[in-house]
Amino acid sequence: MAKTNKRPFNVNVFLNTVDGGRTVATFRKNETVYSQGDPADSVFYIQKGKVKVCILSEQGKEAIVALHESGDFFGEGCLSGQPLRLATVSAMMDSVVTRLDKASITRVLREEPKFSEMFISYLLARNARVEEDLVDQLFNSSEKRLARLLLLMANFGKEGSPQPVIPKISQETLAEMVGTTRSRVSTFMNKFRKLGFIQYNGDLEVHNSLLNVVLHDNPHLKDRDR
Repeated sequence: MAKTNKRPFNVNVFLNTVDGGRTVATFRKNETVYSQGDPADSVFYIQKGKVKVCILSEQGKEAIVALHESGDFFGEGCLSGQPLRLATVSAMMDSVVTRLDKASITRVLREEPKFSEMFISYLLARNARVEEDLVDQLFNSSEKRLARLLLLMANFGKEGSPQPVIPKISQETLAEMVGTTRSRVSTFMNKFRKLGFIQYNGDLEVHNSLLNVVLHDNPHLKDRDR
């Protein structure tokens, strides 16, 4: 008996058919999707573009804790009883975002097993990434943290070949995410470029060879500073 090809689940197509409680909006670069302290009453899905997640401390210190791109969900904390947003999300470039209110996505998760399976798999992968980020911050040097961040942003390990990182991402943004200074990021980036691990001319291209920095203690790239 011939095998039938199983069609992959298309999130974009599916979300466009959800009845009620769904809106699609375009956010310009630097425009806020929601702010820290806003009511947590919906889940968002990025159709196109990229967003950053920032947290502001009581002392006024801001930190970028995550970046999301096309195909990612965010704001799912509302499903676990989170009453208020813990962070501010803003667009890093022109982005198209679908918003599903809490009641609608709860209903869809209950009634649509394919979507539910995909969404749960996404959350499990996100949770694993958070744990890896914590280990990274606790035990790895700032140089290795930067290398790992660039690889993740280039989709290393996912299907398809690595792609250019966010066009013209600032070294200040990278420094905030790594937890170091902009000057150190500049030093590391110059080293990576000289060794052929990356190249940039407007857009930043990451090569698989950068993985060597993460996996090995390279004497040419040794960094004792954390």
